[in-house]
Amino acid sequence: MVSPMQDDNSSQADENLDKTDNGKPGSAGMPMIEADRLSKFYGVFTACRDVSFKVHQGEVVAFLGPNGAGKSTTMKLLTGYLAPSTGVAWVGGHNMSTDRLAGSARLGYLPENGPLYPDMTPLTLLEFFADARGMQDDYKVERLEAVLDLCALSSVVHKSISKLSKGFRQRLGMAQALLHEPDVLILDEPTAGLDPNQIQEVRQTMRRLGEEKTILLSTHILQEVEAMASRVILINEGKLVFDGSVSDLGQRGADLDDAFQQLTSAGA
Repeated sequence: MVSPMQDDNSSQADENLDKTDNGKPGSAGMPMIEADRLSKFYGVFTACRDVSFKVHQGEVVAFLGPNGAGKSTTMKLLTGYLAPSTGVAWVGGHNMSTDRLAGSARLGYLPENGPLYPDMTPLTLLEFFADARGMQDDYKVERLEAVLDLCALSSVVHKSISKLSKGFRQRLGMAQALLHEPDVLILDEPTAGLDPNQIQEVRQTMRRLGEEKTILLSTHILQEVEAMASRVILINEGKLVFDGSVSDLGQRGADLDDAFQQLTSAGA
C-alpha cells in the first residue's frame, strides 16, 4: 500500500512539472510522452497513484526509483501494455487506451524482460517482428541490417537465442525496439546484463538517438543518469517525488546517490 507523502514533495513534483511545460529544452509543441494522473490498483495494493509528467521531443529522461516504486508499472501503462485504473497515457498524441495501434507505430519499447523466443535466432526473431509490423521486403532488409549493426549482433545472428548470453539478449531486445524507426523510445533497464564496454556503447547510442528521438529510460545505475540524461523523474512508493534536471537533483545532496536516498528514504 502506498504510504502518504508529505506535502513538500508533492509541491516539488508539481512545481517541476510546471517548469517542464514552460521553458525546458524541447518543450515546444506537443509532448511525445505524457502521463496524465496515471494510477494502477490491484485490489488494496497501489502500484502507482496520480503520476503525471511530460517528455518532449529530443529529451532523454531518466526514470528512477527504488525497487517496487512503480517504475515498470508506469512504463507498461505508458506503452498500453497495461490498462490504467485511472488516468490517461499518451504517446505521440495518441491515447494508448483508445488508439493504441497508432501510438505503438511511433513507439519502441524494451521491457524489463524482452519478448524473445528461445527457439529462434536473432535474425528469424527480427524478421518475425518486421513481418508482424507489415514491413515491405526492401525496407525490412534495410532495417535488419541497420539494427544488427547498431546493436552489434552480427556475430550471433544465426545462433539460437536460448544459447545467447544475457548481454546479447538485451541487445537483441534493443534491436527489436528500434526496428521500425520509432520516434519515441521507452526502455526499462536497457543496460542490464551488459559488460562495461557494452554499457559505454549503449550510452553513446542513447546520446546519438536522443538528438532526434524522445527517450524515457529506467536505470538503477546513477552514473548512467549523468552520462545519458538531461532530466530526471523519480518516483517513490508509487508517487512522483521529483521532476527536474540532473543538476537540480545533484544539488539536493552531496552527490546523486545521497539525493536519491533522501528522496526515497522512509519519511522523505
